[in-house]
Amino acid sequence: MRLKALLQDKTRIGQTLTVKGWVRSLRKSKAFSFIVLNDGSTLSNLQIVADENLSNYEDVSKMITGFCVSVTGKVVESQGKGQGIEMQAESVEILGEVTPDYPLQKKGTSLEFLREIQYLRPRTNTFGAVFRVRHTLAFATHKFFHENDFYYLNSPIVTANDGEGAGETFRITNFDLDNIPKTEKGEVDYSKDFFGQSANLTVTGQLEGEAFAMGLGRVYTFGPTFRAENSNTSRHLAEFWMIEPEVAFAELEDIAQLGSFFLKKCLLTTEKI
Repeated sequence: MRLKALLQDKTRIGQTLTVKGWVRSLRKSKAFSFIVLNDGSTLSNLQIVADENLSNYEDVSKMITGFCVSVTGKVVESQGKGQGIEMQAESVEILGEVTPDYPLQKKGTSLEFLREIQYLRPRTNTFGAVFRVRHTLAFATHKFFHENDFYYLNSPIVTANDGEGAGETFRITNFDLDNIPKTEKGEVDYSKDFFGQSANLTVTGQLEGEAFAMGLGRVYTFGPTFRAENSNTSRHLAEFWMIEPEVAFAELEDIAQLGSFFLKKCLLTTEKI
């Protein structure tokens, strides 16, 4: 059973269930151990009490943060503060182990350090919270435009134009950069490239949006865009997702009102994280 559903349902008290997840922390003694488990369905954890009666208690008590387990046990009311229920383990199956140098521990971890272990970042509270919020806002975005009769448009990522005239784009090629074919004039011969011409990653879905708005009335794009400006600031991203609505027969005031309504919808969304 997923922890999100279990932690929200007190009617499960007294039932014997199986949960699976990753060990966030473990406090151990000779007679029993407290296992803090998370399965990714929620930021909240489940405390599991495993005692020495388990057939593999010695192995269980040696687990560290990062172990993957399947636990079957009885759900009971918790006597601890800040938690409504916990589980009394009847069996603990170790599904996956980690080495003693596992880099994620109970202590805080800097964002710079997490850059070096990107495959583990989703297990941290910080990234878990960020992407849960992002999911909720993305869902609210699609819901808002759908409810207002917009059509979702998947604009191309690879394009031959610079839709916003910025001039700084990422080129795409399958040329061997040490042996680029040239024309008789000494220019790059793009006719021999993968697309047969110069191509780049898009900086906007606006051009496709405008064309489709002339046929469908109301459309929006919501996808990745790319900027190649060499500007290493906190406000500059080489890749980000951009929302671009296009509306036929709309005036500036109409677009401003649409933007206002959209922001209010996202900020006041009641979707649970």
